Amino acid sequence: MTHPDHQVAIIGGGFSGIGAAILLDRAGIDDYLMIEEGDGVGGAWHWNTYPGVAVDIPSFSYQFSFEQMAGWSRVYAPGKELKSYAEHCVEKYDVRRRTRLNTRIVSATFDDEGDFWTLGTADGDSITARHVVGATGVLTQPKKPEIEGITDFAGTVIHTARWDHGVDLSGKRVAIIGTGASAVQVIPSIARKVDHLTVFQRTPIWCLPKPDRRLPGPARLALRLPGAKAVTRVASQTFVELTFPIAAHFHNLLPVAGVGERLGHTHLRMAVRDPEVREKLTPKYALGCKRPSFSNDYLQAFNRSNVHLETESIERITATGVVTSDGVEHDADVLILATGFKVFEKGNMPAFTVTGAGGVDLEDWWGEHRFQAYQGVSVPGFPNFFAILGPYGYNGSSYFNLIETQMAHIVRCLRRAEKVGATRVEVTPEANTRYFERMLGRRRHQVFFQPSCSTANSYYFDVNGDVPFRASPTLETMWTSSRFDLDDYTFAGAAVS
Repeated sequence: MTHPDHQVAIIGGGFSGIGAAILLDRAGIDDYLMIEEGDGVGGAWHWNTYPGVAVDIPSFSYQFSFEQMAGWSRVYAPGKELKSYAEHCVEKYDVRRRTRLNTRIVSATFDDEGDFWTLGTADGDSITARHVVGATGVLTQPKKPEIEGITDFAGTVIHTARWDHGVDLSGKRVAIIGTGASAVQVIPSIARKVDHLTVFQRTPIWCLPKPDRRLPGPARLALRLPGAKAVTRVASQTFVELTFPIAAHFHNLLPVAGVGERLGHTHLRMAVRDPEVREKLTPKYALGCKRPSFSNDYLQAFNRSNVHLETESIERITATGVVTSDGVEHDADVLILATGFKVFEKGNMPAFTVTGAGGVDLEDWWGEHRFQAYQGVSVPGFPNFFAILGPYGYNGSSYFNLIETQMAHIVRCLRRAEKVGATRVEVTPEANTRYFERMLGRRRHQVFFQPSCSTANSYYFDVNGDVPFRASPTLETMWTSSRFDLDDYTFAGAAVS
C-alpha cells in the first residue's frame, strides 16, 4: 500500500478526540478521521447520564482554552451542558464531516514495511492511517463487581455509566454498591424518590464542600466583558491546581492536603447528625490517596430516615437482595452498580489490541516493563502511535489542559515528520527510560506513597503498586510538552536522508 486512507486516525469521539481533531486542523493537518464507538460525540458526557451527573471541577477550567463559554448555568455544569458543549465544538470547528460514529475499533496493527496502521473494526472492515492518536480515555469501560450471585438478581440492575432512564425508581427499594464519584452524585439525587435506599460502602470517600452555585443571567453577561473569561479561568485553574496537582504530587514539600482534610472533617461534622454514621463516613487515609469528591448534599443524604449506610462486606447477591457478611439480607427491587470503570486492568488501556513493530503487543509490553510512556504520549516499539492519556501523562489538572498539552507534543512530532519527509516516528528507548526514571524519582514527594494510602482501595494504583500519573505541576507539563528535544524521537522513511 502506497497511501493509507488517512494521515491521522483519531480513536475516540470524546473531548480528547474532539480536541485532537481541532488542534490538528489548527496545525494544518486536516486529513484525519475521528472514529467513535457510540452514536454521538462527547465521550463520558454521551454515555454517563445518571441522575445528578455533573462535572467535578469548575466549568471555567473544564473547557478548551480556545473555546471558552460564558453560558454555563452553574459553576459546576451539569452533564447535559457538557454534552451540548461537545456538539458545539464539533459543529463550530467542522469536525463532524470527518467523524465516523457507531464504529468500534477492536485492533490496531502496525505495518513494518509500509509504516502505517491498520485498524480493524467490530463490523469486520478496516481503516488505514499513517498515524494513530489514541483518544479513548481511561474512564470508559464500566467495571462490574465480582460478587457471587450477581447474575441471579431478579430485579433491575443498572450501572451508573449506562443509566436506564426507562426505570422508575419511585417507591422502590434500591441498593447501591459503591461510594465513589458517581455515587456521590447519584445518592442525593434519588434519595427523595425511592422508598428505601441501602448504600453499600467499602471505603469512605473524602467529601469536601462544593463551591457551586447557579450563575444568574447578569453573571453570565459579565463573563462576556473583555478579560472576564481570562480572569475567571485563572482563578479556577489556581483552585484546581491547589486541590490536586500541588496537593498530590508535592505532599511532602507543600502540605496543603492538611488544610483540605480539616475542611473535610468540618464538613462531615456539620453535615451528618448521627455520630455512628459520621464515624463510618470518616476516611482513615490521607486526602488524595484516591479520588476525592465535592458535594453539598451527599453527606446530608444519610440524615434521611429512608437511607441506610451499610459497611459490612457483601457476601453474595440473591434473587431478592444483597447478603452481607453478618448474614443479613437487604431486600431490593433495583440494584445500582456505582462501581466505576476499568482503569489499569487489562483490556482498557486501550480497549483494543495494539500490535506494534515486530508484532509486539502493547499490553504484553506494559506487563513486562510496567506502565510507562514518554510524557504519557509515546512508547518505544510502537511507531506513529500517540496517546492523549497514556501512562504518566495525566497530572490531575483539568482533562482539557491535558488534551491541549498532549496535542502540543503530538503536533510537534507530526510537523517534524512532514518537514523531513518521515513516514515513521518513534520515541527512543533512551528518552523513554529517562522520563520514566524521572517520574519514579519524584514519587517520594507524592501523597500516594504515604503509609495510609494502603487502606484506600484506590484505582490510582496499578498491579505493580505504581501510580502512573505525571508528577509535575501544570506549568511544567505545558513547558516540557512544547519544548522537549525532538531528537528524543527517530524520524525515518524513504525520504529521510
